[in-house]
Amino acid sequence: MAAETVVRHLTHWGAYEIAVRDGRIAGVVGFAQDTDPSPIGRSLVDGVDHPARVDRPVVRRGWLDGGPARSGAGRGAEPFVAVSWEQALDLVGGELDRVRRDHGNQAIYAGSYGWASAGRFHHAQSQIHRFLNLIGGYTASVNTYSLAAAEVIVPHVVGHGFDDVQRAMTSWPVLADHAGLIVSFGGIPLKNAQVNSGGQGRHTTRDWLARCRANGVDFVNIGPLRDDLVDLVEADWLAPRPNTDTAIMLGLAHTLLAEGLHDQSFLDRYCVGFGRLRDYLTGAADGQPKDADWAGAIAELDPQAIRALARRMAASRTMINVAWSVQRADHGEQPYWMAIALAAMLGQIGLPGGGFGFGYGAVGSVGNGVRRLKAPKLDRPAAPIDSAIPVARIADMLLNPGAPFDYDGRRLTYPDIRLVYWAGGNPFHHHQDINRLVDAWRRPQTIVVHEPFWTATARHADIVLPVTTPLERNDIGGSSSDNHLFAMPQAVRPLAAARNDYDIFSGLAGRLGVAEAFTEGRDEAAWLRHIYEAFRQQSNALPDFDRFWAEGHIEYPDDPPGAARLVLLADFRADPDRHPLPTPSGRIEVWSDTIDGFGYDDCPGHPQWMPPYEWLGGPAAERFPLHLISNQPATRLHSQYDHGANSTAAKIEGREPMRMNPSDAAARGIRDGDVVRVFNDRGACLAGAVVSDRVRRGVVQLSTGAWYDPVEPGRPGALDSHGNPNMLTRDKGTSRLAQGPTAQTTLVEVERWTGPVPPVTVFAPPRIVAGAEGAGG
Repeated sequence: MAAETVVRHLTHWGAYEIAVRDGRIAGVVGFAQDTDPSPIGRSLVDGVDHPARVDRPVVRRGWLDGGPARSGAGRGAEPFVAVSWEQALDLVGGELDRVRRDHGNQAIYAGSYGWASAGRFHHAQSQIHRFLNLIGGYTASVNTYSLAAAEVIVPHVVGHGFDDVQRAMTSWPVLADHAGLIVSFGGIPLKNAQVNSGGQGRHTTRDWLARCRANGVDFVNIGPLRDDLVDLVEADWLAPRPNTDTAIMLGLAHTLLAEGLHDQSFLDRYCVGFGRLRDYLTGAADGQPKDADWAGAIAELDPQAIRALARRMAASRTMINVAWSVQRADHGEQPYWMAIALAAMLGQIGLPGGGFGFGYGAVGSVGNGVRRLKAPKLDRPAAPIDSAIPVARIADMLLNPGAPFDYDGRRLTYPDIRLVYWAGGNPFHHHQDINRLVDAWRRPQTIVVHEPFWTATARHADIVLPVTTPLERNDIGGSSSDNHLFAMPQAVRPLAAARNDYDIFSGLAGRLGVAEAFTEGRDEAAWLRHIYEAFRQQSNALPDFDRFWAEGHIEYPDDPPGAARLVLLADFRADPDRHPLPTPSGRIEVWSDTIDGFGYDDCPGHPQWMPPYEWLGGPAAERFPLHLISNQPATRLHSQYDHGANSTAAKIEGREPMRMNPSDAAARGIRDGDVVRVFNDRGACLAGAVVSDRVRRGVVQLSTGAWYDPVEPGRPGALDSHGNPNMLTRDKGTSRLAQGPTAQTTLVEVERWTGPVPPVTVFAPPRIVAGAEGAGG
């Protein structure tokens, strides 16, 4: 038996020591310095060498026989034909050349959204965007599925980009020492804090929550799920109807105003436009006071609880936190805008422990306050063309080429996409209304996908190129929001014919005449040294590459000492004239002339309550009386390693678990462990029932990330057997301002499944035929 070796590795969910025996992953142990490692790492043991791997280049038979002129209707249903790497690269290179020559580079869509790898060199999006920019560019995407509404509205209100606000947010040490009350809309879910883009050396959120509670900080969790705040903080739980956060905030604001608990001097000195919001709150603008009785009726909360919370917030040093998920809803811009306005009324913005924050617990880095060196990265040439869409509007673009759309004050036009090139992500996980996406996905002439695994995106492609997993290549891992950097030496050999993205794009670059520009004469080892040395220029304290690689990781301390004690907008509060905000007024814009000037009826000039397109207080609830929360899973990152042990162990009869309140379950004759059908007019899926009083009445919770597994592959409208909630969500923008996703605005009905239970087949490869069999059709 071969000796066991141990290799350190970094993932988006943390660092691990990987035991390798006989060329296979034998065990995974958390990084020694991480006192709260994520159990997601267990999935690496059986997930890397798994039947779900793509092990060779393949081409969809209909496309291979008919070429790009052939209909895309067979995507997701037809078998694939195995081809050589040379043939596959010739086909991809030829298609890229044809499309850019005949239709222009804007006809190539390569947003390639997704988390990909924590490695900074073998990062799929960096590789594909570098390559495509060198051959003339592509249509890209802007914003994120996680935060699109916030990313657009926050700069209008406080001037700073959303990422800048996140990096400067009041840090946990300050909250622990100075906050008296943390009111969190959507909680502070530890399951989300397991992950961080680019990884994290230590998981600290649980420890900081415990420290806050030990120091006497009180917590209020406002949301439909009790366990969105861990029990150790003993949070008060207000469980409103989902999507009513803005109404609750308005009710709180009205109480502050009516009882003279607001800070008018702060509003006068640091804000503009409060008078407009005041008239809306009092009803002077529209005849309807936004008092606690009004808000309580909308949210289905006791109005006295709203009034009591407002008084408590005014009497304490209060941090208002809004989870990222809250803005992934119809009119998702409004709760973020109103949270800032509510914090301004309290007058604590810029004070230690007070003000507002976004997404504490959303990922592990939020509030960690660490020194932020820019992580190593692959150089990307400037984009030769200006063509982009909001990331969540993919299906709209494919279905409506040439159609106009609004986005952040601009009137734009969807490009006519002929080729989709995807690397490092899974749109059949992220995107809403999968049935609509299946229809849209048929429209391009060619779809090329790089994938290690047979996800739905790979199954719905024309050309699938097998890529290595991070454990099958050398890399450097780290994040600009963490103070650890890890060497990631290759642990095992690449499976079968898998190649890394860099080698694939190098082969294509040679075919398209940009090999020298793409590779710059460097192989993998030379690139790792190159990007590390560029990173090292930020600090003389960093070791040289050879020492870094030999030691395996580095941790850089706060510089200067105490830099971790951040207070958001402290300089602005200290002197708003010397440190104005980069808004048109230099102040917090409770009212925005800019937004008002856009003329959007779905995003007016100050924060407002606007009923969602469907919600428990609307007419659609008569047919679909349960609100679906499709949040992030506890057992994996999005859809990554859904086939791994940590994810599959939580399944019920192989299906994703769906939680529902005992009263809702009893009314439908549903028990723990039953297979249930979750459905609405957009689609249906099967899930496994979990009955829990930690879910509000009238709400069901089904996490995202179960690989799409239609009972009838390739047919829009087919039942999904595995529990993918995006069978049910609507593909609509938050508003014309941000065009973000609205997955959290979804009504459904649930029934016990009584027929034969279809098998879950998604973790087995699709049918692959030999080249000779496929060549003749």
